[in-house]
Amino acid sequence: MKRAIYPGSFDPVTFGHMDIIRRSAGMFDEIIVGVLNNSQKNSLFNADVRVTILEGLLKEFDNVYVEAFDGLLVDFAKKKDANIIVRGLRAVTDFEYELQIAQTNRVEYPKLDTVFLVTDLNYSYLSSSIVKEFASFGGDISKFVPESIIPMIEDAYTYSKRIK
Repeated sequence: MKRAIYPGSFDPVTFGHMDIIRRSAGMFDEIIVGVLNNSQKNSLFNADVRVTILEGLLKEFDNVYVEAFDGLLVDFAKKKDANIIVRGLRAVTDFEYELQIAQTNRVEYPKLDTVFLVTDLNYSYLSSSIVKEFASFGGDISKFVPESIIPMIEDAYTYSKRIK
């Protein structure tokens, strides 16, 4: 069985993430969407909420599972008996960083390979950071994220403005 992990913060999940998940699901027997729980980051949503959002969006896929993790990706991969990491690339700058991480992971866990998928041209500019920037100023994010999560994102920014 070919089990792959697609790791990320998914804060929030974008159409670019969904595209990589959809394409990966057709390539591998099983995809684990690994939601990084990084306490160092100031996240819009906590890891449990991000897992719940992704589970709702990915119900149509029989071979895609969502799980939060913290710590090193290589440790998570070993724990899940996965030997493939899937990463999306938007630009050359992504490749340089991702290559360095992939090589480091391979040194730590020699059975671990990284597969790079070039992002669909429609999403080559898109990142969670851009979504958050637009949302923080009340911008239209409907071209960036699934419609079902827009109210959650808007509510998060409305709430944070109320408590400031």
